[in-house]
Amino acid sequence: MTTRTLEGKKVLIAGGGKNLGGLIARRAATAGADVAIHYNSASSRAEAEETLAAVEAAGRTGVLLTGDLTRPAEVEQLFTDGAAAIGTIDVAVNTVGKVLRKPIVETTEAEYDEMLDVNAKAAYFFLKEAGKQVADHGKVITILTSLLGAFTDGYATYAGGKSPVEHFTRAAAKEFADRGISVTAVAPGPMDTPFFYDQETPERVAFHKSQAMGNQLTQIEDIAPIVSFLATEGWWITGQTIFANGGYTTR
Repeated sequence: MTTRTLEGKKVLIAGGGKNLGGLIARRAATAGADVAIHYNSASSRAEAEETLAAVEAAGRTGVLLTGDLTRPAEVEQLFTDGAAAIGTIDVAVNTVGKVLRKPIVETTEAEYDEMLDVNAKAAYFFLKEAGKQVADHGKVITILTSLLGAFTDGYATYAGGKSPVEHFTRAAAKEFADRGISVTAVAPGPMDTPFFYDQETPERVAFHKSQAMGNQLTQIEDIAPIVSFLATEGWWITGQTIFANGGYTTR
């Protein structure tokens, strides 16, 4: 690959309407990309529309797409519709995830199924469609969690659901390598977003903060530039999970 910027590139972001996904979408547009923004449900459409407006304000083409990514047919449709709207996808970013903090002995089968569907199954079929539909020399990036390197209670279905995606990423990196596609994952520390606070007590929030530099949680502004790097100059990194958490944990 010779061009290492996003100028003229086409970027698809699953969960791209708000929080980290929304910031990635805005940064991509500012860097010259057209952006397909996926959002999950009607409850998040307003924020997705704000992100779309920011993309268009940057002078780039954007489109809103929705769908249940635990359904493989809808993942396939997402890529197809995204390409139809903005052109063949060069960079596919999956920020989709669901957090649950609950002891194993209290977890229901329905909760287990939903967590594994959102965190593992959706990621698998996102990678599958990316391998089929992303342009040669493209980039595929998945957001995971630094809990993959931690040893704690309560997050069995969340960290457990995310952990297979490391293996999916490594396999996809090998399988897509002949087309020059890099496949990576980024594992943030606990992020300063509503997803985290909904699961934790103030005391545990304070503890998580104490484990990272500056006594703070990971900010979405800490992670979005790493995604931008992997989508451009960092293309030579592939098959890796990058732990970006201010020293919160490592392997």
